[in-house]
Amino acid sequence: MAHTFYRFLGGENLSFLAELELLRAQGHPVVAWTRDNREIDAYGPLRRAALPLRTVWDPAAYRELRALLARERPRVAHFQNTFPLLSPAVYHACRRAGVAVVQTLRNYRLLCPSGILYRDGHLCGDCLGRGLAWPGVVHACYRGSRAQTAVVAAMLGTHRLLGTWRDEVDLFVVPSEFARRQFVDAGLEPERVVTKPNFIAPDPGPRAEPGDYALFVGRLTEEKGVRTLLAAWRGDPGLPLRIVGEGPLRNELEAAAGEGAMVRWLGERPHAEVLALIKGARLVVFPSEWYETFGRVAMEAFACGVPLVAARLGAMAELVEEGVTGLLFRPGEAADLLRVVRRALADPAALLAMGAAGRRAYEERYTAERNYELLCAIYGQAIERAARR
Repeated sequence: MAHTFYRFLGGENLSFLAELELLRAQGHPVVAWTRDNREIDAYGPLRRAALPLRTVWDPAAYRELRALLARERPRVAHFQNTFPLLSPAVYHACRRAGVAVVQTLRNYRLLCPSGILYRDGHLCGDCLGRGLAWPGVVHACYRGSRAQTAVVAAMLGTHRLLGTWRDEVDLFVVPSEFARRQFVDAGLEPERVVTKPNFIAPDPGPRAEPGDYALFVGRLTEEKGVRTLLAAWRGDPGLPLRIVGEGPLRNELEAAAGEGAMVRWLGERPHAEVLALIKGARLVVFPSEWYETFGRVAMEAFACGVPLVAARLGAMAELVEEGVTGLLFRPGEAADLLRVVRRALADPAALLAMGAAGRRAYEERYTAERNYELLCAIYGQAIERAARR
């Protein structure tokens, strides 16, 4: 199982670790092959200069993986995030070794240089269906840099031309039906894209009683709906807001927290502490304005028996059953978020019922046991496909 860790703790890192531990707990021998994007900070000038080319094809990663596969002889190689330190060269290494390849897609990097189909405060599909993601370069979609976006676009264009996604990956795994539709509509073969939700283990158990604050957990970025969240709370919904996370909008969060007692920014916290904060919340707010592929925080809220208030967009509209496990509002509209939160607080009995329904949804769909069954079936299917190459 291979993964490049992101700089900030987030759902993709946590999901990788959860699947790794799940397989090991079931007695499977699993080799973890990982990198960390924070390694780049220590690169010297020459290594930094080589990074763009290695993002497209990293010969060192290719050789290292070929040696690992020869030594360990796995049946399946399961990749999570390969960007940028592993590069798509790793799929080719597996094909040469006759190893089945599974790739989990928890963002839209295969379709969009930024990975989120979002720019300048709105959803964006300008690069969909293009051999070269030139609009992304023009708009500097990756980290606000045309040069860095050009590297990502070159990586995507090169491997579309080589047929890497078509020929070297046996199965793609996505965490929601919504995400699956996006990738299939963009050209991936339907029979090679399977849905498996994220899960949480160990089971944190339901909360004992409702808390006295609302909670947001996530990256502090525009597409996560942070500005909409702050604007709604300036209207005073009648419940304090606690925010957990780190990111580019940190200064805005600190300023908002300084305006009064209604908003409190807690910074980045360990996962165990995040779960404790979820259990202590009256409700969890999920205001994302991009096409979330799943939303791990939603599942964690379900597991803890805490209702959700979420934007009606992407996988969130699929995960949250309106009036049953939570409430939905129009994405990007602070006034509607404020209205929905006030509605939720006005009916404590309904909030309790939604929390209990969320807990039942977790028990039915998002446990480690159910996920293990799905993961084993995916690996079996990938091995069969690899054998027919």
